[in-house]
Amino acid sequence: MSSLSVEMLAADAAEPITSAGNAQLGIAVLAGIAVIVLLITRFKMHAFLALTIGSLALGSFAGAAPARTIASFTAGLGSTVAGVGVLIALGAVLGKLLADSGGADQIVDTILAKASRRSMPWAMVLIASLIGLPLFFEVGIVLMIPVVLLVAKRGNYSLMRIGIPALAGLSVMHGLIPPHPGPLVAIDALGANLGVTLALGVLVAIPTVIIAGPVFSRYAARWVDIPAPERMIPQRPSEELDRRPGFGATLATILLPVVLMLVKALVDIVVDDPEQPVQRVTDVIGSPLIALLAAVVVGMFTLGRAAGFSKGRLSTTVDKSLAPIAGVLLIVGAGGGFKQTLIDAGVGQMILDFSKDWSIPALLLGWLIAVAIRLATGSATVATISAAGLVAPLAADMSTPHAALLVLAVGAGSLFFSHVNDAGFWLVKEYFGMNVGQTVKTWSVMETIVSVVSLAFILLLSLIL
Repeated sequence: MSSLSVEMLAADAAEPITSAGNAQLGIAVLAGIAVIVLLITRFKMHAFLALTIGSLALGSFAGAAPARTIASFTAGLGSTVAGVGVLIALGAVLGKLLADSGGADQIVDTILAKASRRSMPWAMVLIASLIGLPLFFEVGIVLMIPVVLLVAKRGNYSLMRIGIPALAGLSVMHGLIPPHPGPLVAIDALGANLGVTLALGVLVAIPTVIIAGPVFSRYAARWVDIPAPERMIPQRPSEELDRRPGFGATLATILLPVVLMLVKALVDIVVDDPEQPVQRVTDVIGSPLIALLAAVVVGMFTLGRAAGFSKGRLSTTVDKSLAPIAGVLLIVGAGGGFKQTLIDAGVGQMILDFSKDWSIPALLLGWLIAVAIRLATGSATVATISAAGLVAPLAADMSTPHAALLVLAVGAGSLFFSHVNDAGFWLVKEYFGMNVGQTVKTWSVMETIVSVVSLAFILLLSLIL
């Protein structure tokens, strides 16, 4: 394709792809989402393909020319991958270094050694939250499950008393805290400040994870009183190593990107002058790309070399970390394409028009849209990306803190009631040896608590800020 053709496609994507009325657009949105849901749930199609076909279906139902729909989808896919693709890759590298070097095991073992029986659920939620900062949810579960089973079996705990706090810590990090893919894409779509979103996300995450984790686990353990399943506990990476990183060095490496981004946000608020040298420096080192890149480079020494990795082993670790995220990148990119198709079809303006007549706050509206898409598709990432695209016009005139809170509201809605169309539902069910009913009463209820409680704190912050 010539450069002129590409420019024409880009120009087409920047304009509305259809002049359909609100009624037709509403039907088109429902039909597009229905196609995605049907393909994912009934035909078990990969989410990347389902999102691509759903985007084309949306454009068709809205009466748009196929070329315009394709232009919108490819523009959205490209901009989304350009915005968050490198960050997802760097997060995957850091997570792999953390796991393979035994750094994650070091954090786990250190905290568990200092935790009493009564404080064990609190220790588990702390471990999972720390582990969940740089890791994808699925990777965090795989990393935490051996620890959960071992602690439950050796300490004779109810599996739910130990497992629910760990799941809550991982889930809250996944839904609310960048650099996870969903929050990153929402920040990009809504034009929110990453540092402010991170800071407010941590404020919301702390009380949420306490209520959904250690507090709810008391009730979950009564409803589903099962022991750790008798299965072989997977071997942990550190058992094959002669040595592993220290606790302090590992913790500092994990928190480095978070600290850098928070420093940037603080300087932006206090200094608020882009011409000042200190703000210029923090704008660079606190950008997500540089913060995560710094953590990866530091981690090669504090994690990899500390575990005795050779240069070849480090290269192999990085190489292995990138292959598994191909699917994630494609899903996130296709979600961005679907979002752009929604926007270019005029759906964002339709939502804006409708919301003027509704007495629903923008934060609650964003949450409700994310809840609907989450229940329909089962994907927190798809729900976050799609909902962020729909409510993007509402963020145009928002202050910096409220735009960040809208990101968090969408993220909170994307976690609502995980059920049978969510891969995480089956992952938890199989690892914990539960039936479907037991999984609903524990995991699904916990996810709903996370979603509702975090929304409550988000709305409270919106009144204060």
